[in-house]
Amino acid sequence: MTLSLILACAWLVLANLAGSFPSKDNHWSRAYVLMSLGAPLLVWVFWENGLWLGLLVLAATLSVFRWPAIYAWRRLRSYLAGNADR
Repeated sequence: MTLSLILACAWLVLANLAGSFPSKDNHWSRAYVLMSLGAPLLVWVFWENGLWLGLLVLAATLSVFRWPAIYAWRRLRSYLAGNADR
């Protein structure tokens, strides 16, 4: 197992632990920190392990960030439909 996969697994454990504690801002401050750490890590996993393992880690990451991914998808869909003011 490569170092990038070990760190990705550690990141997933950290993300799940961070989400298990109560938060006044609905976990958004923790999500920003996790996103800033997870994005370069995800690129590293793709670079070092290839497409399929990178997609697997991406799917695990999206399962942690369900709501940010849903909001981004809605915004993109609205933008492509021409309703960018919503």
